[in-house]
Amino acid sequence: MTLRTTAPEIPKQGRSAGMAFIMIAVLIDMVSIGLIVPVLPALVGSFAPDPTEQAWWYGAVAFAFGFANFLGAPVLGALSDRFGRRPILLLGFCGLALNFFATAMATSLAVLIGVRLIGGAMQANAAVANAYVADITPPEQRARRFGMLGAMFGMGFILGPVMGGILGAINLHLPFYVAGSLALLNLAYGYFVLPESLSFAQRKPMAWRSANLVSALRNLTRLTGVGLLVAVMALASLAQFMMHTVWVLANSLRFGWGPGENGWSLFAVGVMAVLVQGFLLRRFLNWFGTRRFAVIGLSSGAMAYLLWGLATEGWMMYAVIACNVFAFGATAAVQSLISNSADEHSQGQTMGAVSSLNSLMAVAAPVLATPLLAMVSHLTLPDWRVGAPYYFCALLQACAALFALRYLRTHKPEPASAAAATFDSATH
Repeated sequence: MTLRTTAPEIPKQGRSAGMAFIMIAVLIDMVSIGLIVPVLPALVGSFAPDPTEQAWWYGAVAFAFGFANFLGAPVLGALSDRFGRRPILLLGFCGLALNFFATAMATSLAVLIGVRLIGGAMQANAAVANAYVADITPPEQRARRFGMLGAMFGMGFILGPVMGGILGAINLHLPFYVAGSLALLNLAYGYFVLPESLSFAQRKPMAWRSANLVSALRNLTRLTGVGLLVAVMALASLAQFMMHTVWVLANSLRFGWGPGENGWSLFAVGVMAVLVQGFLLRRFLNWFGTRRFAVIGLSSGAMAYLLWGLATEGWMMYAVIACNVFAFGATAAVQSLISNSADEHSQGQTMGAVSSLNSLMAVAAPVLATPLLAMVSHLTLPDWRVGAPYYFCALLQACAALFALRYLRTHKPEPASAAAATFDSATH
């Protein structure tokens, strides 16, 4: 199939429809990814049954995808600035489908790692989707729109992990085949329906020298007023990816959870993400303003990580999820501040740089998280040390909150009334 790069662009009056298109695409994308979350550790365990060995190899599998995405994201982000968002999104859907089908058919850990490397290199959907939203959204409305996009991510994690847990209980490989089919559905949807968001006037030539991690991050830190936010994003992302790395396996070891229980716990996380980012975020920004809310959300996240580490029963994990309201909107606030610092010609490269930063943290997370988990995998509750990976996440998130607080004090804060006014005029 030839990927068309000359799809109809979105006129100003059609930008609300364009937002609806990208939200549906992201939803399908995240459902397909969420499907495999509860079963991937078990698939790794089928090749490495010892708990300590399983923790190490699962870290290697997670590292492979993050490392490949870390290298590929800035290139794909720059390509989206040159050729448009749509063809790069379609390439990402192809990469996901290939990744899922090949993972289902993997016969060894070496094959599984190779497949994850290829899939990670081809997949930059999150960065390009964020750039797409920035293309069609005025700067003052981006925090809300990024929140809406985050709600779709959360919705995907409502549906995906539960479906993955149910399907995984039937057959360990079934969720991967279903996820690959959904990725192909997204490819068809994008090819026939999704319009291009980047006008030809906004595109810029591809500069290969700048399409790498070092240049991308250097350009990101040079954006006016963004330096501290890069540190905030890095620390918060590292904490989040470490939590993602250990969540399923740590809960299985601590509480004896299987794919079903882990799927339902991720379902709860998705419900809270949709509730906050889809419905409550405007109110929070109305009360606190974007910058202040980022500090509050990051602080709430730090407390949640600590309490997850201290939990001695499974129901406590759910209690912390329910109470961790503010943290689910913090990333949208920080992302909005970074996006607003870039011009309209560099949104793809800027979001690609943010994605590269996230991918770098995704590379570092298994390297840090899996040794911590392996060190305490022989311990059982109520030994408080079994929560060591979560304690480290709490430390990282607390540092992110401190950097965000410093940013708040050294930059003029956004008036809460101004933030609220932008969301009153935002279209859904």
